[in-house]
Amino acid sequence: MTPDGGLTPKLGAPKPGMSETGGSGHAGPPAASMTTVIAASSLGTIFEWYDFFVFGVLAPVIAKNFFSGLDPTSGLLAALGLFGAGFFFRPVGALIFGRLGDRIGRKSAFLTTVTMMGGSTIAIGLLPTWSQAGNIAPLLLILMRIIQGTALGGEWGGAAVYVAEHARPGRRGAATGWIAVAAAPGLVGALGLILILRAVMGEARFASDGWLAGWRIPFLISALLLAISIWMRLKLSESPAFRAMEAAGGRAKAPLAEAFGRWRHLRLVLIALVTLMSAQGAVWYTVFFYAEQVFLERFMKVPAQTGTLLLILVTVASGPLYILFAGISDRVGRKWVSWAGMTLAVAAFVPGFHLMARLANPALVEAQARTPVVVVADPAHCSFQFDILGKSRFATSCDIAKAALSNAGISYRNLAAPSGALARVEVGGRTVAAFDGSRLTAPALKAASGAFNARLKTTLNSAGYPAAADPARINFWGLVAVMMVFVTAATALYAPIAAALVELFPTRIRYTAMSLPYHVGTGWVGGFVPVTAFAIVTATGNIYAGLWYPAIFAGLSVITLPFLLPETRGRDLEV
Repeated sequence: MTPDGGLTPKLGAPKPGMSETGGSGHAGPPAASMTTVIAASSLGTIFEWYDFFVFGVLAPVIAKNFFSGLDPTSGLLAALGLFGAGFFFRPVGALIFGRLGDRIGRKSAFLTTVTMMGGSTIAIGLLPTWSQAGNIAPLLLILMRIIQGTALGGEWGGAAVYVAEHARPGRRGAATGWIAVAAAPGLVGALGLILILRAVMGEARFASDGWLAGWRIPFLISALLLAISIWMRLKLSESPAFRAMEAAGGRAKAPLAEAFGRWRHLRLVLIALVTLMSAQGAVWYTVFFYAEQVFLERFMKVPAQTGTLLLILVTVASGPLYILFAGISDRVGRKWVSWAGMTLAVAAFVPGFHLMARLANPALVEAQARTPVVVVADPAHCSFQFDILGKSRFATSCDIAKAALSNAGISYRNLAAPSGALARVEVGGRTVAAFDGSRLTAPALKAASGAFNARLKTTLNSAGYPAAADPARINFWGLVAVMMVFVTAATALYAPIAAALVELFPTRIRYTAMSLPYHVGTGWVGGFVPVTAFAIVTATGNIYAGLWYPAIFAGLSVITLPFLLPETRGRDLEV
């Protein structure tokens, strides 16, 4: 049985009531089986998620090795900003490779994207660190992330279009659902490899800044994925729908102008962005990155190994859910399956994250209730600590105090101080004075921040705030249960999206038109979840306030999808 639910292994084999191609009436059967089509297309998506989680999980290590000239907080913000900057260029890649895919063919476009993506990922593992090359190190890293982001902008759209244009109309959701499933092995592969390397090598050697450091290995190993991806994609022929359009002389001469310069098409692009992709980006990255990497590990101080194991388990469990919801969308329609997923996410996030805090670190929750923390600062000296390029210096006394508490996962109340006064942190009856580092050199700021953080940590510990989550009090299976609610929401939302977007647009501009809203949603809305949520937390003093970011985007989609998004199930793709 083929992955799209068919009983014949070759696309060229006739199916009752259909043409040889499985489409709607053109000749020229391709040589590849549906299994090969899906496998070759999904490998790029595996690559995409592998890269995403390798870089995301290793953000603290990358901050230490490529931004070691900065203080710890600024270094982490720079790494999170760089993480988001890679996503910033995805829509650029969507325009470049979408046009290429609609002009010369799907296969050529996504063969190019996977080669660029793989080459830049491997190159990161070969880059010199700050101690080896100084300022050139982060500049080279930024360049590699730009290349990655640009290539990724063309990758997903090409895979989704290629698979959908090969699939039987009644099984199009199930076939493209395998592209969503590809997120699971990419994630598990990245997390599992990092977990093993840390255990075998030890954290010091793994995170070192030398040429033989363990953190380089996950990037270098992606060469194997690249080789397999290129080999499999070279075996593919062009998609049936594109060949039929080409034979009929219907190829678009100016896909960008046609997709975005004509209101009937631009309107669909905007509808897809608002009703589907904004929610998908916000929800998926909150569930599979922010919940574990930021909230549990950084805020709740859960050990990295525990958090990684938790994420691996729920990611493995997500695989069958993608197939389930993608298959359901073939029967009941795309829009309502996605709508159910985003609605569940909006309803579950706030109570779910509060419950996770009690399950992960009850001592921290108890300390917050027993001894609240207050930051007294001049509001004029408090910044909104959002920086996607890692160039800003948040060095006022207010910024330093708030960033230290947010990094420690401590909620606090804001009180206004007299104009010009230095900020201070009040914990019970004790006060820790912050300092103004705006005129300090980078080394001096780093040293002063370290001393302030040490004093603050001592004060917090004396007030009963734990330095780390107590392993004996972590309710691991309770965390798994909460995360599975989130995962169910994310998979239901994501699984039908590839089929829905492919069916929404005509063949001649499909690659271009569907890639842009997808990558604005995943690249800009989703990719900026970590850095934006952290900025919201530091501004408000509430470690749960970052959830407003995904809640607003997903909530907008929940409200607009029923009225604006047309149902596309069963549409003929050769139009």
